Parts: sequence; structure tokens; C-alpha cells
Amino acid sequence: MSGFTDQQLIDFVYAEARMLDEQRFEEWLDLLTEDAYYWMPLAHDQEDPRLHASLLYEDKLLLRVRIERLAGQRTFSQQPRSRSHHLLARPEIETSHPWHAPEKGQYTVRVAFHYVESRLDQQTLFAGWSTFELLDVEGSLRIKLKRVDLVNCDAAMRSIQLLM
Repeated sequence: MSGFTDQQLIDFVYAEARMLDEQRFEEWLDLLTEDAYYWMPLAHDQEDPRLHASLLYEDKLLLRVRIERLAGQRTFSQQPRSRSHHLLARPEIETSHPWHAPEKGQYTVRVAFHYVESRLDQQTLFAGWSTFELLDVEGSLRIKLKRVDLVNCDAAMRSIQLLM
């Protein structure tokens, strides 16, 4: 295990957001471990995605299906395609997070964001925080869990088409 600097962890989070904005979804999937999850809680301070409803709780297989749907010719909700833009605050290394253990190759990074999703004349703004549980896998960072906590997670909202 090589160990990663704070700057490398921060750069990883910025690069991940850029991949999503540029719709390089296959490349983004490669950042995930095989047992990774993407989680958007439905309530503030939600502790467990399996015991409570979530806006999203998808493993790598379901994320792959979502990405294939986005690329499909018969996905009429994506003709024309949605676009997105992440505006990130400076990511913070969460050294007090219980999962964070650099000596084991485990890192936790949290970043506040504003995220805009746009399609045709409709634009939707979301705000929140993403928490990344990252693993050192053979000298490369991989996402074990990406948790996206929206400020208004408990509000009625339109369909979220892309990945935040």
C-alpha cells in the first residue's frame, strides 16, 4: 500500500465530479469497487440504507443498468440528453470518520456541492454533501461507497436523471 496524500484524495474527488459532468460513465464505473454502493438517503442523519427507504441505494450492477439506459436509443426521457454541472467546495478529509483508516488503505472524504441538472428549458438545482469511502486497491483509489445527502432529501422532487 502506497498511502495517498490529502491532495491526491482531493484531486480524486474533483476528477470524479468532472467525469460525471462530461458523461464519461463507463470510466466512472471503473472507479468503483466490485462491491461498491451509491446511496442517497431519504432522511437527514439516516444511518442504514437497508432498514429505511432511500432515494437511491444502488450497487455496481444497478448503476451499470442505469448507465446503459442513459445511453440507450429508446430512452426518450434523454432525447435530448440531460446535462449536469457540479460546483464543489474544497473536499475535506474526514479523519474522525469511523471508516477512515489510512494504515488499512481506507480514506473518507466529504465535499459540499451545488449540482445543476438541465434538459431543454428545465434546470434543477440540488445542494448537499457527498461522502466518499475510498479504498487503496493496488495503488489506485476506488470508491467503496458514495453517499449523497441532499439538503432537501425529504422534499417532493422531480426525477433525477443523472448521477450526482
